[in-house]
Amino acid sequence: MTGNRHRVAAFLDAVEETLIAVLLGLMTVITFANVVARYVFNDNLLWALETTVFLFAWMVLLGTCYAVKKSLHLGVDIIVSRVSPPARRLLGLAAVAASLAFSILLVVGSWNYWYPFATGQAFLEVNDIPMPAFLQFLAGWMNEGELYEKIPKFIPYAVLPLSMALLTWRLAQAGWRIAAGDIEMIIASHEASDRGDEPTP
Repeated sequence: MTGNRHRVAAFLDAVEETLIAVLLGLMTVITFANVVARYVFNDNLLWALETTVFLFAWMVLLGTCYAVKKSLHLGVDIIVSRVSPPARRLLGLAAVAASLAFSILLVVGSWNYWYPFATGQAFLEVNDIPMPAFLQFLAGWMNEGELYEKIPKFIPYAVLPLSMALLTWRLAQAGWRIAAGDIEMIIASHEASDRGDEPTP
């Protein structure tokens, strides 16, 4: 059972890492193509800027969740590193609790922001990104059969509730790992050791 859990975790890690890498790669390719179009062909990809903005938002928000999962976020640990392990665990749990409270507010806010775009305002489109033909089936579901010219806003904006729900889940996992003694903090920095200071016993 434990082996299956590790395989599933490794698979999910690979999916998240691949998705983040693909988003970064697409941003790079689109930006490069637009530079070539401007300075070589004296043309412009009208949809390039808006596309890279949305790709960047997806990459940052999903990357934030992944960084919580891997304890990669930076933070100040000068005080935490100087207290006993039990106190360190309590401080870690307090940090998770505060982060969870904030992330739950973000889940509610992001859902309330996105939901109208997926219901009564599903006809609203982005400014420049053309709607791919393979996604036009959404018009029958969301737009009373009227084909979209541009991508509807509910598609790129879906990262808001998705990433905030994932962030909440990752924080809950981190809290469980702290409570179980697997980790002590949800941050990655070690300022005290970087300065050469040793934690007091």
